Amino acid sequence: MSTSTFTLYVTYYGDPQSRFDRDYYVNNHIPLVMKAFQQYGLLSAAAFFPAVEQTGTVAICECIFRDEEAMKAAFNSAEAPEVMGDVAHFTDLTPAHSRVVAL
Repeated sequence: MSTSTFTLYVTYYGDPQSRFDRDYYVNNHIPLVMKAFQQYGLLSAAAFFPAVEQTGTVAICECIFRDEEAMKAAFNSAEAPEVMGDVAHFTDLTPAHSRVVAL
């Protein structure tokens, strides 16, 4: 991670019975995020899943923006409501947003 980029993790917490459509998330939602936010400085978005189903983290999306201002512009953009509205298509879980800070 470059010191000039801004990394945001979008994490979904639940249990093995939680509805989360991995296929939709990877093949529809992540491309929608890229299409909507790339113009504001989103450089990449990647999905990660735990190897074993258990209570806790169900999925993580790592979003790397050009900088913090790019992330703010994306989430305040006219496209943001469409991205947020798409969440209901693959899960009932509420996403949590976390900023990555280098130690």
